[in-house]
Amino acid sequence: MTHHDHDAAQMAHPMPMLHDHGHMADDPGMAHMDMTDLAKRFWWSLALMLPIILITPLMDMTLPFTIQFPGDTWVTTILAIALYIIGTPPFFNGAKAELKAKKPAMMSLVSLSLLVTFWYSIYALLAQLFWPTQHVMTFFWEFATLTVIMLLGHRIEMTATMQAGDATAQLQALLPQIAHVQHGDHMMDMPVATLEPGMVVQVLAGEAFPADGIILTGESQVDESLMTGESRLIDKTPGRTVVGGTINGNGTLSVKVTQAGAQSFVGQLQTTLAASAGTKSQVETRADQVASYLFWVALIVAIASLLIWLPIHGLSYAINVAVTVLVIACPHALGLAVPLVIQRTKALAAAQGILIKNHKALSAANHLRYILMDKTGTLTTGQFKVTQLVTDNFDRAQALGIMAALDAQSTHPLAQGILNYAKQQQAPVMTATQVENMAGYGVAGMVAGAHFRLVSARYLTDQQLTYTPLQAEGTISYLLQHEHVVAAVAQGDAIKPTAPVFINYLKAQHLVPVLVTGDNHQVAHAVAAELGITAVHAQVSPQEKITLVKTYQKQGAVMMIGDGINDAPALAQADLSVAIGAGTQVAQAAADTVLVTNQLPTIIDFLKLTKRANKKQIENLWWGAGYNLLALPLAAGALASFGLMLNPMVGAILMSLSTVIVALNAMTLKAS
Repeated sequence: MTHHDHDAAQMAHPMPMLHDHGHMADDPGMAHMDMTDLAKRFWWSLALMLPIILITPLMDMTLPFTIQFPGDTWVTTILAIALYIIGTPPFFNGAKAELKAKKPAMMSLVSLSLLVTFWYSIYALLAQLFWPTQHVMTFFWEFATLTVIMLLGHRIEMTATMQAGDATAQLQALLPQIAHVQHGDHMMDMPVATLEPGMVVQVLAGEAFPADGIILTGESQVDESLMTGESRLIDKTPGRTVVGGTINGNGTLSVKVTQAGAQSFVGQLQTTLAASAGTKSQVETRADQVASYLFWVALIVAIASLLIWLPIHGLSYAINVAVTVLVIACPHALGLAVPLVIQRTKALAAAQGILIKNHKALSAANHLRYILMDKTGTLTTGQFKVTQLVTDNFDRAQALGIMAALDAQSTHPLAQGILNYAKQQQAPVMTATQVENMAGYGVAGMVAGAHFRLVSARYLTDQQLTYTPLQAEGTISYLLQHEHVVAAVAQGDAIKPTAPVFINYLKAQHLVPVLVTGDNHQVAHAVAAELGITAVHAQVSPQEKITLVKTYQKQGAVMMIGDGINDAPALAQADLSVAIGAGTQVAQAAADTVLVTNQLPTIIDFLKLTKRANKKQIENLWWGAGYNLLALPLAAGALASFGLMLNPMVGAILMSLSTVIVALNAMTLKAS
């Protein structure tokens, strides 16, 4: 892979296999469950619910399809008990977690409703059995439908979410499993996990470094682009440091391990990444916030109504009023309000070329202020192109043909740039023989009976050769015949054609584009100047990228766009993040969304979609919980002195109507 000081582009990796199930970190109640377990609970609960709603009245209201027969109450009770055992554990576990954290939200509200509807129905059944003169309503219908609807809401959300991926595991995969460790005068293969500082390892050409260390012997060039974002191959000689996970060139190196395991660069990156992702996973959703308010409102109103009506009409009447309040507060619609919008949003985004992984981050789209983005692979193609070719008393086409001949066997991005340019210019096809790589300098060989070298400026300086530097931006290589420079070629990483459109849109929306790259200052500022970006941070390490994200977050919400391993921690830290689909699996695993199409304007469509989706979520939450603002006080008897007290049947109708409205409203979300 060694070449004439070429800037190594970030190497594109194929996208990982995506699975149609999601992580459970978003929901305490679902954290212990996998998709298969939830699916079984849902289908069993659905099977138990159907006969319950067919043979049970809705709040004492016999529906047209209600089937009644001798012993139907006992059949309903047995089915409800089975449903209680199978369908409710996820919500009770979630409620325990919320209450333990002193943050009751959706799981607590659902659990409260389930407990009230089920156990009050059991009490009502016993009351009818032992005190037949006393009529007490059962709420098995409400209990069954609430259980299934809430399970359905979680299932919709989870099946619409792709495998988030474990970014830390993807990082670990960068390291080889085996290291060649020196023992006396021979080498022994050992697991990388057993490496310790002070050990000496041998790294062969093309291998990844197993740990951080210092080179003892050997010379090579190392591709550090995925780790640092620096697109140039780095010359490595004795005394220079290397980073675990980076790729060795064509030289064999002897390296003394300085840091391994958790103390290494990759280990520290894993720790930072996990901390950033963990912080984002704790973000509270709007549905949780609304459910939290509704939980306390329902509980307070129910207790107040119990205390108020107890001395007026007695215990039985007061309990019925309090229970009616809690039943009306059942979050049927609230449980579907957000999941249905999320599912619709993900389907529309996928059609546009965006895969959404973390729905919690979508709410940040309404508040974005800064758009931080990597350079190579994000704003630029990562494919180098010849920008200038000059010769000194030498045929231009001949010089290009010789360069192409020397580079013919190389897979290096800049070698490919010269080959592509030679083909476009229809340069003469020539053949090089006796080709040899010059470690740290370039390549040499015989072409048309003469000896040529294609080398970096560093070679000319080290050999104290006289030459006139080519004044051009980018990477420059010189063609030598014997000791005389006969031609020079400059190459640059091409800016994506869609990048200017994207940057102009951001500015029009009063969003601040910020270029954050591990590449050098000269290249970074040249790209920024061409795109009109004024905020530039170059030669930034992965840890420094996180610091930058946190700094900008103090001033407003931050969106991060990147594709490299060095971008992963910043992607995890940002309020909303997008990984370029052609980038690394580590970046894709760390990001909230993945841009499959690799077209930056798609992000514009995505931002517009998320804003419309956020609006739909708010509308649905009002429909899902807003009716409680009217129903709960009426059910509690706030206007009883005026003869207005909500009939339980009317409350049930309002509750069902809000669920239908929520579903229809979610489906009206459009792509544009």
